[in-house]
Amino acid sequence: MFAYTRQLIAAGIAAACMGGAAHAADVKFGFAAPLTGPQSHYGEDMQNGLTLALEEANKKGIKVGGETARFVLVSRDDQADPRIGVQVAQQLVDEDVNGILGHFNSGTTIPASRVYHDAGLPQIAMATSPEYTNQGYETTFRMMTSDTQQGAAVGKFMVENLKATKIAIIDDRTAYGQGLADQVEKAVKAAGGSVVRREYTTDKSTDFSAILTNIKGAAPDAIFYGGLDAQSGPMKRQLATLGIKAPLVSGEMTRSDTFIKLAGDAADGTYASLAGVPLENMSAGKEFAQRYQARFKKTPGVYAPYAYDGAWTMISAIEKAGSADPEKYLPELAQIQRKGATSDHIAYDAKGDLKEISVTIYQVRNGKWEMVQTMVSQAD
Repeated sequence: MFAYTRQLIAAGIAAACMGGAAHAADVKFGFAAPLTGPQSHYGEDMQNGLTLALEEANKKGIKVGGETARFVLVSRDDQADPRIGVQVAQQLVDEDVNGILGHFNSGTTIPASRVYHDAGLPQIAMATSPEYTNQGYETTFRMMTSDTQQGAAVGKFMVENLKATKIAIIDDRTAYGQGLADQVEKAVKAAGGSVVRREYTTDKSTDFSAILTNIKGAAPDAIFYGGLDAQSGPMKRQLATLGIKAPLVSGEMTRSDTFIKLAGDAADGTYASLAGVPLENMSAGKEFAQRYQARFKKTPGVYAPYAYDGAWTMISAIEKAGSADPEKYLPELAQIQRKGATSDHIAYDAKGDLKEISVTIYQVRNGKWEMVQTMVSQAD
């Protein structure tokens, strides 16, 4: 299993055909995410986005310190496990990487970020729990809108758009699921709604009948779930079996084809939020999708374009600094302003959160995810 995840991925092998490539200076980016197990489709999607960016950068022949840089991805499988996440974080530090693109899950990213901070390594992560950038580390940055921002939008949407005044909330007790659910609860109450039940499960569960029976007795207008598609899919089927008509609302991990497959005919009517705007409405989303399809022979998932932009943001900071030394390019990363695939305005605030806040609500209709509403604003 680890043969795949311990490999050194030379993401820009095309550099070999460039003049002077033999003298190229390697710039190594560490990457960690779940590459095996039930969350491996998330990790693969993220890794593909990074790989595409690094391959494109190598074709450009970017100069760093007077030498042509060869950007290389060093991948590790953290299995979505916090303990393993810390272990692979130390492995990447020992590998002398120049920066970190990952992790994926909040639960692995937060403890791993302490390892990277102590090593002085800039980190651009997918993780969306507010705790990640609330630690006060100058090395932490995001690829996506945080859960604080996303949860506020979802809670408001349920009360104001779905006219749901009584909300039941379930989370899987992971840093991601609980963190998002907590933010949704705050937003529901702020919008004038009430939380009639708060239930808990795990990211390994498949039977939710007891929880859902308790919720049914509270007669909620809507049910929010903070967790993965591996749980929300079976949960939606069981909601239908129990005759619960309240719509299921969830976060971006439910906004996947896997959810639709697992929920089957019961999937229709489910809502899910997603940080950002639909791929077709992104600044250069269509062009990105075409290049991704040509390279990997499949359509990009939710996380690929954000990973792609995360890689290019780090590359751009290194190019501007003229150095891959973390101490030298970190200030450039902190003040970066660039146009990417996902947004025309990629920039960070003092904590490393994206200044542009964008959240889209989707709904499953006739077995497909369709956009309902997009909200874009600027952080204070």
